[in-house]
Amino acid sequence: MYEHLLVGLACIIAFAIGASWLAWRLRLPSILLLLLFGFVAGPATGILKPDELFGDLLSPIVSLSVAIILFEGGLSLRVKELREVGNVVRNLVSIGALATWIIVAGAAHLILDFGFEMSLLLGAIMVVTGPTVIVPLLRHIRPIGQVGTILKWEGIVIDPIGAMLAVLVFEGILIGELQHAATMAAIGIGKTIAIGGIFGVVSAAIVIMLMRKFWVPDFLQNAMALMILVVSFTASNLLQPESGLLTSTVMGIVLANQRVVHVKDIIEFKENLRVLLISGLFVLLAARVHIEDLGKIGLGTIAFLAIVIFVARPVSVAISTFSSALDWRERFFLCCMAPRGIVAAAISSVFALRLAETDLPHMDLLVPLTFVAIVSTVAIYGLAASPVARWLNLAEPNPQGVLIVGAHPLARAIARALQEADYNVLLVDTNRSEIYRARLEGLPTFHASILSDYFLDKVNLGGMGRIMALTSNDEINSFSVLQFEEVFGRAEVYQLIAEGEEKGNRETIAHHLHGRHLFGSGMTYYALQEHFMAGAKIKKNRLTEEFDYDAFREMYGDNAIPLFLIDKDGDLRVFTTDVILSPKPGQTLISLTRELNA
Repeated sequence: MYEHLLVGLACIIAFAIGASWLAWRLRLPSILLLLLFGFVAGPATGILKPDELFGDLLSPIVSLSVAIILFEGGLSLRVKELREVGNVVRNLVSIGALATWIIVAGAAHLILDFGFEMSLLLGAIMVVTGPTVIVPLLRHIRPIGQVGTILKWEGIVIDPIGAMLAVLVFEGILIGELQHAATMAAIGIGKTIAIGGIFGVVSAAIVIMLMRKFWVPDFLQNAMALMILVVSFTASNLLQPESGLLTSTVMGIVLANQRVVHVKDIIEFKENLRVLLISGLFVLLAARVHIEDLGKIGLGTIAFLAIVIFVARPVSVAISTFSSALDWRERFFLCCMAPRGIVAAAISSVFALRLAETDLPHMDLLVPLTFVAIVSTVAIYGLAASPVARWLNLAEPNPQGVLIVGAHPLARAIARALQEADYNVLLVDTNRSEIYRARLEGLPTFHASILSDYFLDKVNLGGMGRIMALTSNDEINSFSVLQFEEVFGRAEVYQLIAEGEEKGNRETIAHHLHGRHLFGSGMTYYALQEHFMAGAKIKKNRLTEEFDYDAFREMYGDNAIPLFLIDKDGDLRVFTTDVILSPKPGQTLISLTRELNA
């Protein structure tokens, strides 16, 4: 028995992380491969049997995992973002959700021949979209403008609302009497909002108080926050079913928007935990689907899904954005992003277990139909969203722009060379005079600290693909790349080598606290400045068969410091200490070169 449980848990982790990694390598939405791996591990091969593995623990595990995911989602929401898009978000999670519910329920009744009760339940489940799918897609697409903020808020806020709606419909089905069910639903909505809101605010206040008074040591802060979340979620659910999801979301939002204590460590911990939970849950729930249930789904499902994707979502968006300032491109993109996620899978699985005790027709189709909807919407929205965003000029497929920290003469020279090569650049500095000179040279600038919330709130990073910290302050350089590590990824955060770092100076920045080192061995700020002040200029050379990189090195030797390499397809590659680039004919080399007669 022990070996069976151990093998099952190992399979879940291996399939979950393996599918996520493979999706990253193939540049596909991870949920597609997670569901595929789950189907293969479960119904296709029988390697993984979640119900035998976890038994009665399966439902609580799924519920707690979803609570943690929504808490992490709440931690990413900033109330300031709602200043311009608050009305649209409010409409999408209210009248937009109501429109989706009505249309999907009607489609289930007319097309799938579901009964009135099952149609309403399926419609309620299909209301949710979810951060488990939306957030990774937005991170991959990086849409420009307000649509990214709208979709992020909608995806996180709609989950507890959709879950609450589904629970109330489910309870109404069990009650049976329409009038009584309506009364209970109204009471349930009030209790869910009150209990979820109060528990969420109080839980966040407890975390803030414990951290502000230093009653919890640093190494226990993450564990303490997780403990408070789990206890609050459970207590809330005991008082009102599924109100715990609202508790989790509200707790995250309150912590994210307070300015009393620093919660970045909690955010980072929950982000890492979220990846494992999302990946494991999709594999686990997909493995529970039975092949014989999938076989019961007929051709009518295609028409039903077409209504969900091509009717319900556009109508919801049209109603919600009717009087907004969004242009047609932004509204169209909102119509193209409504994939269903883990909450839909979780609540359908839980309801299926309880509906098995009833004699409602088609109740055995609830889970397989939900999973088909998840797979279909993720495949269609996930694969289409990126090209649609590019077609609408709302995103770049592979952003190559450079965010440069520092606006001193050398940084301006580098930015000017990149701008002339048709790359987006943005210089950020606290030195007003340097910013002023950069503006006179026609370079995009922003006067602020790169580490400030003001910069994060005001600057749109659409089109930016990497950050380069070029200041004389090694600590600022390290803090800068750490600040944007989650935005660009560790592979695209760069900084200059700290003075004395290569010589083993113990006073330099720790290895795990800095980004990739720029431009080669020994290229500190002062070494580059010395080369630049000696007359070196930023130079572009188109490499050919006759004048290749070997010829370039032979001509200039140590008088040239390679900086960038532009591939034939326009991708910008950066010279670093950890990867040796091999320039080829047809590529363009950008270097800091001192002419031989200088």
